[in-house]
Amino acid sequence: MENSKDTTRSAILDAIRRAGRIARIDLAQATDTSPATVTTITAEMIRDGLIAEVARSSAKSGSGRGRPRVDLALRADAFLVAGLKVGETTISVVLVDFAGTVVHQHTMPRDQTRVALDGLISQTRQALDATLEDAAYGFDDLSAVGVGIAGIVDATRGFVHWSPFLEERNVELATALYKALKLRVFLDNDANLVAMAEQYLGDARDTANFIVVTIEAGVGMGIVIDNQVYRGTRGCGAEFGHTKVQLDGALCRCGQRGCLEAYVADYALLREASFDAQGHSPESGVQDLLAAARDGDATAQSIVNRSSRIFAMGLSNLVNLFDPELIILSGERMSFDHLYAEDVITAIKASIVQVDAPPPKIVVHKWGDFMWARGAAAFALLGVAEMSLRDGIDRVA
Repeated sequence: MENSKDTTRSAILDAIRRAGRIARIDLAQATDTSPATVTTITAEMIRDGLIAEVARSSAKSGSGRGRPRVDLALRADAFLVAGLKVGETTISVVLVDFAGTVVHQHTMPRDQTRVALDGLISQTRQALDATLEDAAYGFDDLSAVGVGIAGIVDATRGFVHWSPFLEERNVELATALYKALKLRVFLDNDANLVAMAEQYLGDARDTANFIVVTIEAGVGMGIVIDNQVYRGTRGCGAEFGHTKVQLDGALCRCGQRGCLEAYVADYALLREASFDAQGHSPESGVQDLLAAARDGDATAQSIVNRSSRIFAMGLSNLVNLFDPELIILSGERMSFDHLYAEDVITAIKASIVQVDAPPPKIVVHKWGDFMWARGAAAFALLGVAEMSLRDGIDRVA
């Protein structure tokens, strides 16, 4: 169990990370810690190479006499980590320093979407090799890798119960990657990592309680409660796409029936179009289906309208369950507006518990895969920071 000093050290390092640069007196106020304790702990962090003193500019420090005031900031060169997002057709990789700055980024196509464990490990190694080569780094320069993958993931164990990108179920993916890469691996569901990216880099930086719903090939969700990502006891929490909306309903790719994803995701829409609408096949794509709906095709309109209604119902249930401050709709498919059109937002607001307070704010953030990868990198950075505070910076590699 983490002792009080470890908790304080973590809080101080996190406050420095969030601020970018901050004076000791402001750090004490931000963490509700005595100035003496802040001075002692930050001196240890400077000694260990985690943070450094940064001179204030003359305009900021004022013209008074005496010792110039300094701020504290993370040492960018303390660690280099890779963040990796396994997508349906690509693997996206970013290299990020300890200060959170992206050093390099790279995308590699995946020749197969659903592969055996060995195939995914091989694809991951190829993507990392190409990224490091482009950036003139070697594997020895990396301290850790953060990996985001769709599916049901137990982040604590690094264990994948199920993923649409793996042929096997119940895979110790983090352990397998560690053995192959000889690097520490921090693995999580990709939607949780989007929530982490929003928390540290995006629209939720000042929000303690929020939900991210991701729409890509499937439907995912990340929940942040009191500034902590909620994962559940088995890693199966926040599976919004697999909440049930219809008894004995449409078949979901997870193997069950009636999941929300089976009515909202790309494959679900195209499956309906392929069987029910003349002239539409899976190859035509979601864009063609939406165009047909706009042009008055009755069957296409029925498919799209049902998807929008079910999505609105699902979001209203989330509001009624969690009462978040903010809901962020994120992912590639946010370029298609049928899931956040005005009538959808109106339907959500009409279905939530009505009180004398405004409903949660709903925003759309059309992030690409690199931002998902940055969430994976943020997860890895938090992991190596925690390890360095506990074991020392030299033992993290």
